Parts: sequence; C-alpha cells; structure tokens
Amino acid sequence: MSTIILQNLALKFGLTVIIVKSWWEHFEFTSEGQAENFFEENIDMIKATPFVKWVGGKRQILSQLQKLFPKNFNNYHEPFLWGWAVFFNVQKKQSFLSDVNTELINTYQVIKSKPKDLIKFLQTCEYEKSFYDTIRAWDRQENWQEKYSKIERAWRFIYLNRTCFNGLYRVNSRWEFNVPMGSYKNPDFVQKENIINTSKLLKKTKAIIKLQSFDKVLKKAKNWDFVYFDPPYDILTDTANFTSYNESWFGRDMQIKLRDVFVELDKKWVKVMMSNHNTKFIREIYKDYLKGFKIVKARRNINSKGSGRGEVEEVVVMNY
Repeated sequence: MSTIILQNLALKFGLTVIIVKSWWEHFEFTSEGQAENFFEENIDMIKATPFVKWVGGKRQILSQLQKLFPKNFNNYHEPFLWGWAVFFNVQKKQSFLSDVNTELINTYQVIKSKPKDLIKFLQTCEYEKSFYDTIRAWDRQENWQEKYSKIERAWRFIYLNRTCFNGLYRVNSRWEFNVPMGSYKNPDFVQKENIINTSKLLKKTKAIIKLQSFDKVLKKAKNWDFVYFDPPYDILTDTANFTSYNESWFGRDMQIKLRDVFVELDKKWVKVMMSNHNTKFIREIYKDYLKGFKIVKARRNINSKGSGRGEVEEVVVMNY
C-alpha cells in the first residue's frame, strides 16, 4: 500500500486518507482495484454521519483534529462518546466506545442491533408541541426506564435531540430532561438511511459499546492503540455556571483524575489525544506534555448572552 494509492482512492471517493487506510488495513487488500470495488459497494456506510446534534461536538473542528491524529495505530478507543464525530472519521476495524450517559449508550446499542425497529418507532413521531411535551415528560415517572423498552427509550432520545432547542442535552437536579422544544421548519428525526448505514458501520468496525466511566479504558487500551478523550470541558471563568450533559459531576478533581489516566496510558505506550478549553488550569496539569500542545479554534453558540458567543480557543494535548 503506497501513499499515492491511498491519496488517489481518497480523492476518487471523497474520503480522508485516514479512512481509506483504515479499511485497507482492515481487509488487507492486495490491489487498488480490490479496494475500489469495496468502496464503491460500501460508500454509503462509510459516509454515515453522526445522527445526534451535540453541544461541544467535534464536527466543526474536525478538519483541524484530523491533521493531528496519529498516522499509525491499532485499535481505537473513545471513552467520552458524545456525538461520535471522531469515530465516524477514524473507522478502525476494532473500536471501543463508551460513556456514562445511559440514554446515549442505549441508543447506540439499539442502532447497532435493531435499526429497522427503531426507524419504525421514529416514523410514528410528530413534530408538535403537545407530542414533544408528552415524550419529554416520560422521565418524570418513577423508575421510568423500566417502564419503556430499550427501543422506545432510543427513539425518545433521538426525537428529543433532533427537535429540542439547539440539540442541547440538559437535565435538572432530578435528572429530568428539561430543554424546551426548538423551532425548526422540517426536522429530520427519522434519518432512515443514516441509521441503517450507521448500524452497518458499527457492525463492520466490530464496535464494542459500553456504559462505563473513562478510567476503564486503562483495562482495554494496549500498546499502540489510540485513545481520544473529549471530556466535559474545564470552565472558562470562575463565574461560569452553564452546564449541559451534567458537567457538574466533572469538576477539576475529575480533570486531574483524567490527567492521571492520560499519564498511565502514556506509560503503556498508548497514543493519547485530549481536547479541552485552553485554560490556565488545563495547561498547568498537562505541563509535562507541552511539546504535544496544539491550539484550535471553535465556535461557542450556547450562551444566554450574545457577548458570550463566538470563537473560543481549545487546546489539544497529545503524547505522540
């Protein structure tokens, strides 16, 4: 496999060299023609996209991150799953994907195993306020997760994500989803083809999807694997109090715990990348990896004040 062949295939099919290389290694193609046939037959699956909107998702800065991914690695690990934009753009033949958000993990497990059943439920949904309020109120019931099937919970998660204000995931102190309905002309919450293709992609990459905390990656990640951390970010100011996705549980003590996991992975010769706000605190706790610092620009669109929106610096820390 030569770099020129990889570049030619990437150009022909509108893919990145990283994705082309991943599939070439996956199937151990013996010729460019063999690889072309595979991409022609599977291009829809390969071009599947994240089907959830996510505040802080990496799609907007993906082109900057792709330049920083390691050139060669074995298995891929993503312990803060969020919107999975990075997974969709790595596509290694073995992926370990996890998060502590119960509804998010359940949704992806359902998509992998029962995409058609999920789509049937989504096709019954209505983009109407009373319907939205009724579905949102499910979690006001005691032991609500036991009252609904995994498929019902998955379609609720997708429907609310695609129709709520800005795709924001936020719960109150009782862990009840409390984001109001958004204002859209014709939101696509069914996403039939994308869900089918995502299911195929998860199966083809042998994705293992688990509900677990980020530190469990220490048990799975091995020499020359690649781990990408995208945790709830450090606060930009001491007065910042906006939270989504329950970042309140992820204070600076947890940022230090994450740094310790980063260090342990480094000792195991695992390739590690971590994204966060470019704050003094983050720079200080990762000061031993200054040579692996890169600054990227991102836009922050969720803020109660217009002055709080706009471009913000993020730091990417790498050990390679």
